[in-house]
Amino acid sequence: MTEDELLFREAEKITIAVGRMFPGLCEAVLHDLRDPGHAVRVIEGGLSGRSAGDPATELGLARIQDPGFPDVLQNYPNRLPDGRPAKSTSIGIRNREGDYIAALCLNLDVSLLTTVSASLTALARTDDQDLPVAETLRARTTDDLRAAAEAFATARGHTPRSLPAAAKRELVRELKSGGHLEVKHAVATLTGLLGVSRATVYNHLR
Repeated sequence: MTEDELLFREAEKITIAVGRMFPGLCEAVLHDLRDPGHAVRVIEGGLSGRSAGDPATELGLARIQDPGFPDVLQNYPNRLPDGRPAKSTSIGIRNREGDYIAALCLNLDVSLLTTVSASLTALARTDDQDLPVAETLRARTTDDLRAAAEAFATARGHTPRSLPAAAKRELVRELKSGGHLEVKHAVATLTGLLGVSRATVYNHLR
């Protein structure tokens, strides 16, 4: 067996395996560039409607004519005969002398993926609108309560404990409307922050 035939034997196994791994989605084609008029040696997947013995494509002819042609052309846009978009990769195979003798080409049908991508984009889209309040889906914690109380007091030049009685009443009601008092041990945490009794907190809530 010649070196060229050995290379083709190994490349054929790869071509068939890759094509069968993605049935209906990916076409794998092994081209024999020594015979451009009948270049298609093995084809698995059948997306393009070609068969063994068909001629080389324009890209295959360009690779034959130019020894400096890139070894790999990765993920370039293409189109199947029925118009479906495809993503292609062409891998040149050289012999010991550095001459191109074959090309392994992969053609991936991306029409279904394009549809799925558009559907996911539409599904993820949200509408811009002014909500009456900002919504947080994460459950509140006592740490959130402390942070909210400290932010309220800082904005007024105080600590939570040093707030005037009227401001403490306003803070308690604001924390209530924000859902912070639904947290376990919220009232006990708040009495410690404000330096007031539980009765005072409940009185502020009336």
